[in-house]
Amino acid sequence: MKYDSRCPWACLLALAVLFAALPISNAAAKDQPNFIVIVADDLGWRDLGFMGSDYHRTPHLDRLASGGLVFTQAYANAPMCAPTRAAILSGMYSPRTGVYTVGGGGGRGQSDGPDLSKLALTTPRNQSSLDSDITTLPEALQQAGYTTGHVGKWHLGRTSGRTGPTSHGFDTSVGASRGGGTRTYYAPYGIADLDETAKDGEYITDRLTDEAVGFIEENKGGPFFLWLAHYAVHNPIEPDPAVLRDVNRWPTDEQHDNAEYAAMLVSLDNSVGRIMESLDAQGLADNTVVVFVSDNGGSDRTTNNAPLRSGKGSLYEGGVRIPCVVHYPGVVEAGRKTDEPVLLFDLYPTFLDLSGAKAPRQQAVDGESWRPILEGQSSLNENRPLVWYIPTYSTTPRGSISHGPRAVVRKGDWKLLYDFESKESELYNIADDLGESKDLAKSKTTTVRSLERELEKWLKATDADVPAANPDYDPDTADQPRRRNRDR
Repeated sequence: MKYDSRCPWACLLALAVLFAALPISNAAAKDQPNFIVIVADDLGWRDLGFMGSDYHRTPHLDRLASGGLVFTQAYANAPMCAPTRAAILSGMYSPRTGVYTVGGGGGRGQSDGPDLSKLALTTPRNQSSLDSDITTLPEALQQAGYTTGHVGKWHLGRTSGRTGPTSHGFDTSVGASRGGGTRTYYAPYGIADLDETAKDGEYITDRLTDEAVGFIEENKGGPFFLWLAHYAVHNPIEPDPAVLRDVNRWPTDEQHDNAEYAAMLVSLDNSVGRIMESLDAQGLADNTVVVFVSDNGGSDRTTNNAPLRSGKGSLYEGGVRIPCVVHYPGVVEAGRKTDEPVLLFDLYPTFLDLSGAKAPRQQAVDGESWRPILEGQSSLNENRPLVWYIPTYSTTPRGSISHGPRAVVRKGDWKLLYDFESKESELYNIADDLGESKDLAKSKTTTVRSLERELEKWLKATDADVPAANPDYDPDTADQPRRRNRDR
């Protein structure tokens, strides 16, 4: 029989066509999953149904939680929005980004903020935007083939130009305001790219969801990274009137009774429901990691953070402990909870780990990947200290000093709060005293000193700029604003 040299090539071509027509296996599809991070603004730890609220109705978020993993001890990297967002997008602690607080912060050489000549310490200069030489999470994912989209609040510089989202790794950006919030939740918002096409009666939470759904549909071929940063539930407290009419008929409970705030949560919850419906419609739900978080704790003025102490702006639990859900079908077992203490900047190495993207060279990655937790294999390093660092003075809207320079170290169940001005520490056992009502610093001096050494090591490791004595300060003549050192 005569040998036909064309046969092997013909067979190979046929096989190639056959395999190309077969569906991609679930394991292969998950090599590069899509990522969606939904960030609420000023949402309290207990504000959602799955976190214990009986008054607030959040069925879509409750469903997300029942189908995913709930972190009961998740923390924002700061008790206010800008530094938390900087930490997530950079994967680094605040000394490496210089973003410590909101606004100028009144640090050395800055004209805004409190008059430091009248205060006991000089403090580091605060940056209000990310440096251009920082490789952000979306930039790292871009290099791995991801399309990246930003929708909503930015608060890390201008809305465009070298400090805007598209200069920090986002292919597209819509809905970013020049400040930290929206002027109003009803169109026109004072946000140029939204106002150009806003409809009468439009509500900003719904509009941002429209933009997010559009991004998903346009990039359904993937892989993509979507950062959906809602303005809700930040002030002003302005609910959708139609939603409020329904909420006004709800019975309140002992902890929550603010109908306008509850109505804003309904709109936020509906947004999450629409995102998940879009993923289902596009056949993307099984290969998309959806993360829902808040940028800091709830504001005392609008919600009740009990049993946690204090709220937004404070380094007590109410200011930094947040709701956090990760939904990833087939990888994350549905309905799980973990009490593993984590920080939000862990998302940076987690997404790199899950996508196969490379970590940036010559840039620290301070967080740790959650992948072992997501896959149910193991916990993170139990010896890892969690650190919060705000080396600036903070002011109230009326100009008085609300907080001095401070830092927190949590290791295991122990949490130390250090005041740079008084050089005094508070100590709490979070497992036994979640409300931080029993300061054990005087009776647990060995633990205090151990955690203070951890802070000293951390300051050195991050090359942190620290507060220093003000040589011009005279406590007898200085017109120092009355300062509230401790939160309630």
